[in-house]
Amino acid sequence: MTGIWERLKPVSISMAIVIVFGAGFFLGSQRNALLAQGDTTPPPGAEKSFEPFWQVYNMIQSSYLDRDTVDDSKLVDGAIKGMVDVLGDQFSGYMDPETYPLFNSDLSGEVEGIGAVVQTDEETNEISIANVLEGSPAEAAGLKSGDVFVKVEGEDVTQATQFDLVKLVRGKEGTTVNLTMRRGEELIDFSIIRAKIITPVVEYKTLEDGIGYIKLRSFDANAYQEVTNAMTELGGEDMNGLVLDLRGNPGGLLTSAIDIASVFMKDGTILVEDFGNDNEQTYTTNGKYVGYDVPLTILVDENSASASELIAGAMQDVGRATIVGVTTFGKGTVQTWQQLVNGGGIRLTIARWLTPNGHWIHGNGVTPDVIVEWPEENRDENNDPQLKAAVEALTDEVVATN
Repeated sequence: MTGIWERLKPVSISMAIVIVFGAGFFLGSQRNALLAQGDTTPPPGAEKSFEPFWQVYNMIQSSYLDRDTVDDSKLVDGAIKGMVDVLGDQFSGYMDPETYPLFNSDLSGEVEGIGAVVQTDEETNEISIANVLEGSPAEAAGLKSGDVFVKVEGEDVTQATQFDLVKLVRGKEGTTVNLTMRRGEELIDFSIIRAKIITPVVEYKTLEDGIGYIKLRSFDANAYQEVTNAMTELGGEDMNGLVLDLRGNPGGLLTSAIDIASVFMKDGTILVEDFGNDNEQTYTTNGKYVGYDVPLTILVDENSASASELIAGAMQDVGRATIVGVTTFGKGTVQTWQQLVNGGGIRLTIARWLTPNGHWIHGNGVTPDVIVEWPEENRDENNDPQLKAAVEALTDEVVATN
């Protein structure tokens, strides 16, 4: 799956590669966001290295049978894509000029699509549903978490990249997309009418015993304001505890993750970025602490990634919160986004991130303090064992404190 962040433009957190056909985020890095921006000058020695490229290009232009139909931009797109793909990094990728605007629109929180978060299997490269957005066309059609994409409009996509898949699945509101999905051993066809997807970032309510509950769906640019507003509405310092639900949250902006962590931490380290070659950058709290020292539990699941893992890992390391649920996705690398001169863009892994105690969660995830399974096939929103355990952990903490 996917998830971590961007900085200048919204470079968001991704889960192992989580994109959303209706809302999605990739966590990117600000530090090197401008590192190569606008630099189109070949580095010293590149002329020799790229001689085979120009040799093939010239052969196509002079000798290919249908050379009159060859589009130079397509050749360049293919060369760039191949250069990035050969890195073997599922979190790095090239978006052509047609695809790049689609991913930028993710960060606005409003897109046209089917409303499903997807993930890529590291071993098989198959893309499956990680989460179906509530009230979305995907939910109405019956798509479920774990369904694997086999065909889109009859085209095999079992080895497609998420960038390629998103071009096929997304489309204008009111149009139809036909999917063939694998569920277990069964192939199922779906015909889904695309819609405009607007996902609420925050949902909140008061639970039993004066405990507040906030579900944060993504770390977008408004996450900090919406979370703090919700805390105020729930009673602020008068709450007997707070459950922050990050289940199914694929991530978002690094700046928003820092802001949210700072809400609950007065001071201290939130994360460290390791760029290699003994080059690190430490991120500490930014002064947005709200002053509410209420007990805190954080709910996570296997689809909590990047920024969600950043928050859970930081709160666990400093002892600020009890983490409840199941082990998180496990994305511990940092990506940056860069628009290219051809209108396309590249997402490139530039660092790994570490928790305050120096843990690298990549491939392992954050292990909850209280592990509570909630199998997909047994889920009933009226009987949520993970939420129940989170409330019990808060109640126990309040009793112990008193």
